[in-house]
Amino acid sequence: MSCRAQDHETVVSSLLRTLSALLTILLLGSYNRPAMGLARQLYQLQQLDLELQERQQELNQVENQLSDDRELVAVESSLASQKAQLQDARKKQKDCEWELQDLQEKAKQIDSKLYGGKTRDPKELVNLEKELKSLKNQIRAKEDHLLELMSQVEAIEAELRVVASQLERVKQEWEQRQATFKPKKAELESTLARLKDGRAALVQQVDSEVFRTYERIRLARGQAVVKVERGRCLGCHITVPTSQWQKAKAGDLIQCNNCSRILYVE
Repeated sequence: MSCRAQDHETVVSSLLRTLSALLTILLLGSYNRPAMGLARQLYQLQQLDLELQERQQELNQVENQLSDDRELVAVESSLASQKAQLQDARKKQKDCEWELQDLQEKAKQIDSKLYGGKTRDPKELVNLEKELKSLKNQIRAKEDHLLELMSQVEAIEAELRVVASQLERVKQEWEQRQATFKPKKAELESTLARLKDGRAALVQQVDSEVFRTYERIRLARGQAVVKVERGRCLGCHITVPTSQWQKAKAGDLIQCNNCSRILYVE
């Protein structure tokens, strides 16, 4: 190879290295411009906040599913009420049975006096007949009442079986819901913890005054940072003056004149 060719190759190589260095400097300058980097950071922060909000809503729904025991409590309350009614009805039935036994025993004793041959006084016999007749009337009324009580007990027992079956079904559904949503809750809590850590790390990189501005706009508008596409603010869909979106694209921190949101140009 001639000396002239070698010199030419050396010059070309040097120029290429110089161009590469200049390009690197330009790229670094572009990415390290404070406003441009800040706008990008705020946009990333907003994406994290939106993700946090969505995951938190999911967690709230999951926790509602886990804690919503209204149907279970209602059925358990109904079952307890039915059991109390059954206990009361059975007690009344038992009391009625004892009262009936007492009446029947008294009637048996009077019947023995009346027809046993030991009582001969006509007046006493008439009184015994009247008393026996009254007792028999009481016995019939008591037997009718006992039948009513027995029917009530049977009806309550039947209803109790229905409610008990319903409770078993509701309990199974409750346990299945717990088994389904508890892992989901743990997963969402873990995701939220990671997102919060990421947000805290990102917030540390943002100027405190700018962060307060971001938070104020976010609380008022829902979204603090919006993109500009085709010359329009995607927050309010109003055309942004050319000078504004060009400044935003150049790296200046610009807010929309109409909705006050921070403009972000990729």
